[in-house]
Amino acid sequence: MEYYNIIKSLHIIFVVTWFAGLFYIPRLFIYYIEASEKKESEKEILTNQLSIMMNRLWFIISWPSAILALLFGTWLLILVPSWLYENWMIAKLIFVLGLILYHIKTHFIFKELQLGVVKYSSDFMRIWNEVTSVILVSVVFLVVLKNTVNWTKFTAGTIVFIILILVLIKLYKRIRN
Repeated sequence: MEYYNIIKSLHIIFVVTWFAGLFYIPRLFIYYIEASEKKESEKEILTNQLSIMMNRLWFIISWPSAILALLFGTWLLILVPSWLYENWMIAKLIFVLGLILYHIKTHFIFKELQLGVVKYSSDFMRIWNEVTSVILVSVVFLVVLKNTVNWTKFTAGTIVFIILILVLIKLYKRIRN
């Protein structure tokens, strides 16, 4: 167990870099979608550059970080299997499953954009970008508070946070227009 803190540190580092990739890739999607609506000469230059940036971010930072965060997280559960019986850990793992599904769906969006297929609006991508915020805030509170979580307040707080994000996105859209 002497290396527990090393494994925990590595898990946290790769969770941070995974989230960094997941926070930034939808921003690049937004820029790509908006660039695809420009005049042809400008569109080609911007979409080519954004494709390169998305590719590097996705395959050099996001995917390796996801794999390593999950590897070190699994290792921690092997070291402390009793956590699997804790309510906070079960809730955290549900959010992690949601994050994995989000990552996979984001990968499909990435692949479509790499082919020049734009299926989503930049407004949708702004909302999509905030899914990671909800997951991050929820997981941090669960891990820090552990079994002291008041589930009613936690659920209400999460709902209020989601509503706040949606209101801020609407305000930003009004200001931008």
